[in-house]
Amino acid sequence: MTDQLKRAINTAQTAQANDAQAEATRIASSSAGEQTFDMSETTYKTSHTAVRKARRFAMQGLYEWLVTDRRFDKDGKLGWKDNAPHDIAARTRASNAMHTVHIGYYHEMMRDIPEQIDALDALISRHLDRDIDKLDTVEHAILLIGAYELQNRLEIPYKVVLDEAMKLNNHFGATDAHKLINAVLDKMAIELRALEVDADSKANLRTSQKAATQANAKQAEVQSAAVEEASESTAESDIDSTSTATASNKPRISANNASVKRNSASKALANIMDYKINKKNDAAKNEAPNNIVNDKSAEESAVEENTSTNDVSYDENSDAADVGLHDSNLVTPNENNKD
Repeated sequence: MTDQLKRAINTAQTAQANDAQAEATRIASSSAGEQTFDMSETTYKTSHTAVRKARRFAMQGLYEWLVTDRRFDKDGKLGWKDNAPHDIAARTRASNAMHTVHIGYYHEMMRDIPEQIDALDALISRHLDRDIDKLDTVEHAILLIGAYELQNRLEIPYKVVLDEAMKLNNHFGATDAHKLINAVLDKMAIELRALEVDADSKANLRTSQKAATQANAKQAEVQSAAVEEASESTAESDIDSTSTATASNKPRISANNASVKRNSASKALANIMDYKINKKNDAAKNEAPNNIVNDKSAEESAVEENTSTNDVSYDENSDAADVGLHDSNLVTPNENNKD
């Protein structure tokens, strides 16, 4: 037999002996009265989901323990303790897939909560409106886990403890049991986590004040924008009304009518002037030739003066004025003969 084969046989025998020893140790530890769990195992799943699953298994184990050993030992009916918490934990590990569970935290709760059951029950009773014996067993187990975490696991925020208790009740509890569980754990958090609750309340107050300030600022911006828009619309309407009023105040004269009236007046004046000039010329034929130019200039000046006077008193909008103007400037043949 070669040395290599001997070494392989020795290695196999050693491994088999170690496995047998490990199995014997596990069987002995599962049946022992006292059991300790290594909390520093690196193979534990420590995620949030693994811790949540540990709480679920712990709640089921505590429920089983409360309805068996805890109840019968307290009442003194049978006086037996055959269903110890460590036996429940061992059976749970053997009959369930625990590779996704935080095993260390599960064993911690299954060991510490039964040991502190009297202190935890006294803490819960201070915030109950009934005897703790009147509680449903599922509610009792959930409250025990919540009270244990609030008192001993300070690294877990109290809001997380309350939220996880609500999730446990949704899976295993009654329909309205969450009201009792939430009320008891909330009062317990104020008692056991006073500093944390005060800090959280102040943080919530600052957040609400900041939100209110932002809301007020936004509302003020909206109001200012609305005011500016209203002022702009008012200014535009004022400009439109002003332009409309200015345009309406201007006299609207018909160009056609005005031109006709102005043309008729001009023709009348021209006819009058021509008539007077002809009359004077006829009268000047009988006078001396030296006085012709002077008389003509005097007549023209008189006609211009008379024309300017008639222009001042002329009303363009009155047809009667045109008729009167024509009559006043006409000279009858009798007056001409008098001259």
